[in-house]
Amino acid sequence: MGTLYVVGIGPGKKCNMTIEAEQVLKECRVIAGYTGYIRLVEEMFEADDGAPKEYIKTPMRGEVERCRMALEAAAKEEKTAMVCSGDAGVYGMAGILLELSGEYPSVEIRVVPGVTAALSGSALLGAPVGHDFAVISLSDLLTPWETIEQRLRGAAMADFVVCLYNPASSKRKDYLKRACDILMEYKDEGTVCGYTRNIGREGEESVILTLKDLKEAQVDMFTTVFVGNAQTRHIGKHMVTPRGYRV
Repeated sequence: MGTLYVVGIGPGKKCNMTIEAEQVLKECRVIAGYTGYIRLVEEMFEADDGAPKEYIKTPMRGEVERCRMALEAAAKEEKTAMVCSGDAGVYGMAGILLELSGEYPSVEIRVVPGVTAALSGSALLGAPVGHDFAVISLSDLLTPWETIEQRLRGAAMADFVVCLYNPASSKRKDYLKRACDILMEYKDEGTVCGYTRNIGREGEESVILTLKDLKEAQVDMFTTVFVGNAQTRHIGKHMVTPRGYRV
């Protein structure tokens, strides 16, 4: 039986990977992934026996094709890994591969967790997700915008801290502004917010601002946005959502 590992590689630096993720990628001879993620790992790892690795890569929107290619490699009993940024199960390839797994009964799929942007970005800002929080992607490529609006309203009504993935792209320049308008139906415009960009990579930055100012912020696909709850505070250089301890 072949094994296909679905590996979350974290935000981008080798030091931000889990020990398990690093070990699996060292051992696998075939590594599959989105072209940009393959670039991040192909110079980091060499096979233990010195043999060159085989890389399977497809561009954006080639996810299903990429998964089938990785499953076929694993079916040939090649030790194979599918890499994803952040965590493999959070907007990653773990779900697709498990959906396809019935077509490849000879392949065992193992999911290797990684550090998702909600956690690595939170660490840059301080402790914005110190209490209950919701993660919502603003990409409507696979999810209708009407559904995204419902989820934003639900999270805002419940006063969750909200972590926004994929807040903007060249075709979705005003999506963060639209999301902020929805959130401000239930949250004060002075709510403490923050965003991080290029986590663990060149150009890394973090900014703390109000919900009103966030509406006009320039963000992109490499940005992760954090919208606080009613208790979130700006303490020194940090964004902090108290758990409720007496201090």
